[in-house]
Amino acid sequence: CEKRRLKKQTNPTVFLSFARFHGEGYQEGYAEGSHAGIAEGRRYGSLQGASMGSEIGSYLGFALTWHCLLQKSTDEKNSKKIRALDSLIGMIQKFPYEDPTYDKLQEDLEKIRGKFKQVCSMLNIQSDFRIGAERSSLTF
Repeated sequence: CEKRRLKKQTNPTVFLSFARFHGEGYQEGYAEGSHAGIAEGRRYGSLQGASMGSEIGSYLGFALTWHCLLQKSTDEKNSKKIRALDSLIGMIQKFPYEDPTYDKLQEDLEKIRGKFKQVCSMLNIQSDFRIGAERSSLTF
């Protein structure tokens, strides 16, 4: 009786069927998970890219507007501010928008943020860039 139970438990046909179904299920799950992961990654990347583009675009619009306003003034103190704005504009224009594999993307973005804060300080403007689900805004 004990030998029969042992034979039923070690039946190679059952084991091979289990292994086959397990392998097929694994492959199907892996393929489906990979597909879902790629789609989710694309959505996340698009959102992050849009967020970054909105932030940098706001900085550029800010810098160009203030550059134009300060050039109209003949005040000698504005030359330092204009140079800082020129630097910020140059940094933004050199930013590699089209290359998501650029290894210093975050580093350069932090430099732009730092320069923006410096310019705001020079202009006596408090900067507060917020990105929310419903809108993005730059407040002064």
